[in-house]
Amino acid sequence: MARTAPGEGPARTLALHPARAGVARAYAPVLVIAILLAGVPLAVGDNRFYMTLAINGLTFAAYAVAFNLLFGATNQLFLCLGALAGVSAYGSSILGNEFGWPLALTIPIGVLAAAGLGGLFSWVAVRRRLDVIFIGIVTLAFTLMFTNMLQGFSALTGGETGLRIDAGEGTFLRSSVAFYALMVVVVCGFLTVYRLLERSHHGWAFRALTDDQLAAELAGVDVARYRITAGVIAGAMLGLTGALYAAHEGFVSPRTFDFGDVDVRTLVMLAFGGIGTMTGPVVGAAAVTVIDLFLRPLGQLRLLVYGVLLIGLFLGFRRGLVPAVTGAVSRLVAGRARAG
Repeated sequence: MARTAPGEGPARTLALHPARAGVARAYAPVLVIAILLAGVPLAVGDNRFYMTLAINGLTFAAYAVAFNLLFGATNQLFLCLGALAGVSAYGSSILGNEFGWPLALTIPIGVLAAAGLGGLFSWVAVRRRLDVIFIGIVTLAFTLMFTNMLQGFSALTGGETGLRIDAGEGTFLRSSVAFYALMVVVVCGFLTVYRLLERSHHGWAFRALTDDQLAAELAGVDVARYRITAGVIAGAMLGLTGALYAAHEGFVSPRTFDFGDVDVRTLVMLAFGGIGTMTGPVVGAAAVTVIDLFLRPLGQLRLLVYGVLLIGLFLGFRRGLVPAVTGAVSRLVAGRARAG
């Protein structure tokens, strides 16, 4: 009769179940988001307006996940989200137009450029011991420099007129439904990376950095390593999103990555959904996109109503919508448990 080796058999099998259950709970929100997002094309059908709106919402959700990794996890206020995405988009577009390189080659190059810049800004912030405000000032200066550079090199970038992108014509990237499906994969992939980092030793270090950087340094946390890692990964996320969006649109201009249209809007979405939460960027992007849709018939007055509404929402949900809802559910469950 075969003998059961120590540590094997039913006892070991049962011991693995809690770990598997923990993994399932950790990544269940990603699966739920993927299922909900996958149902959007079925709900809106072939309506071009709503599909464009959904693609824009997903694009900003991807921006918000990257910004959440920077600001929510490592307390780095990068005010150059649009510029990093624009570096990748313009870089890949110019390489494709001027040299005829395929998107499979130009997009990775653009992503590497954005990732390198993200890591560089984090390195400068650590070396110079810049706080949140000064990191924002430095990165905002890069945004202004990037905008001026687009104007100065108008022969390559098209200046204010913009740049038409030849690469991608006739591919699935120009199809709204296919590109929407790709962006669902991208957003869910970003969320998975965020959760992987959160559950690893990086997550512990990120939480220490957010609470108190000096205490984290005294505890032995390599601040430079973890902040630069976050900068590189977030820069790559922004670069990939910007390059893919530009390839889908077939056109790129300074307005596409304008500070007010990208950075400010992304910050509002993340703050509304919940800074430092995994699902906050997606919830915030969806909520702001829907609010903007309902306010669109008001014309210019929608900006006033939009601002008043957002102020009210922020006052009511200081930590964001996701923490407010999860906190209310937790209190309700605890109350029922005590009553039981």
